[in-house]
Amino acid sequence: MNLDAPRPLAGVRVLDLSRVLAGPWAGQMLADYGAEVLKVERPGAGDDTRTWGPPWWGEGDARVAAYFVCANRGKRSVAIDIASPEGIQTVRELAREADVLIENYKVGQLARYGLDAVSLQAINPRLIYCSITGYGQTGPLAHKAGYDFAIQAEGGLMSITGNKDEEPQKVGVAVTDLMTGVYATTAILAALHERARTGQGRVIDAALFDVQVAMLANQASNQLIGNKTPTRMGNAHPNIVPYQVFPTRDGHMVLAVGNDGQFAKFCDAAGQPAVSRDARFSTNPARVEHRTTLVPLITGWTMTKDTAEWVALLDQAGVPCAPILDIAQVMAHPHVAARGMTLQPHDAQTPPMVANPMLFDGQRPVADLPPPALDAHQARWLHTSK
Repeated sequence: MNLDAPRPLAGVRVLDLSRVLAGPWAGQMLADYGAEVLKVERPGAGDDTRTWGPPWWGEGDARVAAYFVCANRGKRSVAIDIASPEGIQTVRELAREADVLIENYKVGQLARYGLDAVSLQAINPRLIYCSITGYGQTGPLAHKAGYDFAIQAEGGLMSITGNKDEEPQKVGVAVTDLMTGVYATTAILAALHERARTGQGRVIDAALFDVQVAMLANQASNQLIGNKTPTRMGNAHPNIVPYQVFPTRDGHMVLAVGNDGQFAKFCDAAGQPAVSRDARFSTNPARVEHRTTLVPLITGWTMTKDTAEWVALLDQAGVPCAPILDIAQVMAHPHVAARGMTLQPHDAQTPPMVANPMLFDGQRPVADLPPPALDAHQARWLHTSK
């Protein structure tokens, strides 16, 4: 790890009672930004994702699933039974000195143990208490457990993902969990900024369902304003044409024409300049209207060259396009290497990981600890004075 990495949150203490992905993702982001993150786990079992393998990192009893590795860099781990009087007291003592607490228990569950926001802010008014649940603290679905897959379904994402007239599809990663982690992090940072002025903490109610509704973005706006329900369109875009996958002579490529000037450049590069001057295709609204005519026409062009030829030609012409790479190709990509987006291990205890995607003055923030072994640390803050 890079000990000289930016640490804008140095001195901030985060008590992470969350597990699986949304909460741990937020905790890892805060750790990368320099916060001290103490992860509280169940004795004996720990975070569920420790066993979500293969693949595994490590050997024997020390092995941990790659899934756990992706979201728990930079944390220390303590095993505490929060249902026991001793465990409750330990968490309360840690919360008394914490700046931030992240939890993703079911609504009302922590109140049974006196570890809810009201109880803990009574002993630490400066505490920023972030609860992450599937459906939020209020509303008719608040009682339900939250699973990314189910939220993608109930929150509308699967209705617009996949090919027309085929089975609805989820996104290939738990995108609602991940975005909830990011939204929670921004809310925590905003609350820390406010607390510097007011001295008071906040209670943050982060719901996967709410985040998924917000993530519908232009599709939700299309519904609210156009009053026409968006549907699955495969890789096509509801508002832009041509903006989808096209076949090539040896595979496929993404063509992402965002404006009329780029369309003219594409037609020129394809040797079809007259098409961009055709009234049916000269503007984006016209191209959307005449999508069913234009897309087969472009398909005929794209199938005359290999993907690499098109990418080289269109890059030079300033037309957005891309090959479709698999994960192995992405991890080996020269741009990934040039940007420093993978963290290679410096010792046997540190697994290879994907870096934080942000840069501070040209440097990536990187937590100084690898994902922790279960209960490898003491239930205390490293720095006793604030």
